[in-house]
Amino acid sequence: NPMKTIRDENLKTLKGRTKIEYIWDYYKLPLAILGVLLYILAYILYGHFTARNPVLYVALVNVNAGENLRKGLGEDFLGHRNLNPSKNKLELYTGLYLTDDELNEDHQYTYASRMKILAVIDGELLDVVLMNKEAFDAFSQNGYLYALEDFLPQADSGLYDAIKPDLAANIVILEDNQEELIFDSSASYHAVTEEHYYGIDLSRTTLVDSAGFHEPVYFGIVANSPRTDNAMDYLKYLYNYESSGSDIQ
Repeated sequence: NPMKTIRDENLKTLKGRTKIEYIWDYYKLPLAILGVLLYILAYILYGHFTARNPVLYVALVNVNAGENLRKGLGEDFLGHRNLNPSKNKLELYTGLYLTDDELNEDHQYTYASRMKILAVIDGELLDVVLMNKEAFDAFSQNGYLYALEDFLPQADSGLYDAIKPDLAANIVILEDNQEELIFDSSASYHAVTEEHYYGIDLSRTTLVDSAGFHEPVYFGIVANSPRTDNAMDYLKYLYNYESSGSDIQ
């Protein structure tokens, strides 16, 4: 290629800044493409080597946690299980609020919180919920939580016996006429429901008791969680309960 030969001869005669400007003028496009490719490669490698194994996803709903409680609910659990935080993570969702009370100061956050909660449940990115009574009602009624009287005895009968006094009952709405009410305001609301133990009152646990809450904080396991073994270990951690075979792998 005559043009390439001329450029190469010119390049040999140039020095210093002039040479750099010449290279940039004639080779900036391939250099730019090379730069983009190197950036993409570096990004992929960084993501690969810094990715952490998701041990558990926990949400605080209508629960304000201070720094000490967040530490206890997050990194301290990893330490308790001897899990390296550079290779493992516990995702703690905070700032989530659910309420139907329009006078509640947190009502403006409800829609955004509801959308985030639905998204993480649908994506199987939520395993455990710590919540107040109002949020507990919402999660239970919508069928988002495990019925613990069925789940816990099979998972760990000893733990089930230990926390049985703290089990909290709630209802799930199997069907109702909510849609009918949209078109007929004169109709009366009615629903078919079942009652199960969907929550655990954590008031007896040291971590929650020391936080000084004025109302109970309930523990629930999300019904489509793919990490129920880890959720069970988390419950044992909160109760400082140890039994064989409880370590997270």
